[in-house]
Amino acid sequence: MTTLGIIIGNRGFFPAHLCESGRREILRVFEEEGFKPITLPIDATKFGAVESLADAQKCADLFKAHRDEISGVLVTLPNFGDERAIANTLRWAGLNVPVLVHAFRDDGKKMTIRDRRDSFCGKMSACNNLKQYGIPYSLTSLHTMDPNSPEFRADLRRFAGTCNVVRKLKNARIGALGARPAAFNTVRYSEKLLEASGISIETLDLTEALGWARAMKEDDRELQDKLGAIKGYTNVTGIPNESLMRMAKLGVAIDRWVRDKQLSATAIQCWTALEEFYGVVPCTLMSMMSNNLMPSACETDVAGLVGMYILQAASGHPAALLDWNNNFNGDPNKGVVFHCSNLPKAFFVEQKMDYQEIIAGTVGKENTYGTIVGRISPGPFTYCRISTDDFGGRIAGYVGQGQFTTDTLDTFGGYGVIEVPEFQKLLRFICQNGYEHHVAATKAAVSESIHDALTTYLGWNIYQHQ
Repeated sequence: MTTLGIIIGNRGFFPAHLCESGRREILRVFEEEGFKPITLPIDATKFGAVESLADAQKCADLFKAHRDEISGVLVTLPNFGDERAIANTLRWAGLNVPVLVHAFRDDGKKMTIRDRRDSFCGKMSACNNLKQYGIPYSLTSLHTMDPNSPEFRADLRRFAGTCNVVRKLKNARIGALGARPAAFNTVRYSEKLLEASGISIETLDLTEALGWARAMKEDDRELQDKLGAIKGYTNVTGIPNESLMRMAKLGVAIDRWVRDKQLSATAIQCWTALEEFYGVVPCTLMSMMSNNLMPSACETDVAGLVGMYILQAASGHPAALLDWNNNFNGDPNKGVVFHCSNLPKAFFVEQKMDYQEIIAGTVGKENTYGTIVGRISPGPFTYCRISTDDFGGRIAGYVGQGQFTTDTLDTFGGYGVIEVPEFQKLLRFICQNGYEHHVAATKAAVSESIHDALTTYLGWNIYQHQ
């Protein structure tokens, strides 16, 4: 459940009774949409609204007392509102969370002095003061809105996604297991630029993890539980027991590392050290983690993993790392996405465990069991790519939405056909700006939440493809 602070604005010479009715409406919408409100009791100030210096201090103190709960703040204006009290509340609370500014709309049949709101105008004054105070904020999709409307409820859900992204990225801890594969210059990144945004990287040499795995005794309870979890996760028909045991041992080693270092997500070296020197691919383990909302990316693509983490935070659903892989039947707005694959099983129509066909010819089929293969199910998706722009000294990326289609394809790995409006324009943007061929995706429409979070509150340079 997302917890939001609520500031109800009031201004003395406007009808104050609108604050009482407006407060009721907002709280009802919160309850129906499943949000937890933190707001002044109705008797703490006049109708629980914020107008004076003393009101602002009371509300700020309340917010500070719930600092660890509050992910964002809704500023709602049932009437014009006092712009100074709103800005002072946010400054004194010091939460540094996203802020959504909402204004009630006036009824053309109720424009007398008793019922006229002028929230339309008051919203501009509130935003003007927030800008002066250096407080970033988000806006509703329409300038004034009825809180009971589907549009406002959608805005509230979108804002919750924005809040979750910002909250999750603060103090995120990313585990990088193994070195960057030598052939993958595309996954280079700057730890320092990520650290500046609150994202820390915890590294582990692959030999340490493999040493832990090899030292495990097969009667270890945690190991047996992991083996059972793997068999319960996917169809393992035809997979050698020796390969399953190797996966389980590596999985326990990774789980212990994640717990010990309090990691939020992992990026793991694959090609081709694990296959050559341990005899298994880590795809199933990564699929299981991602499906359990602990995203995991291959080829130690840490920046791509950050994109997965962002998408998961915005949607509440698993995310995957894919290749923008191929064209599809000459349709300029369609393409093929693919990995070999570690996609979470929530992505698939149906899936099973298999061997990794691409490198089996190099390291031997017997050393490549553990991929999760199948076709991605149709439906909306959001894609995101994050990259560290070392030359510009900033974090950059792009985000947009499309559809996984019902088109079929005779191929291997984890794959799907996608349709993206103006896809050729996006591909040109990717190539012109030197972005990677990896892209993160989640099966939900959350690009607005992500773009708002990354640009408004983190100051990243993010292109939104429309």
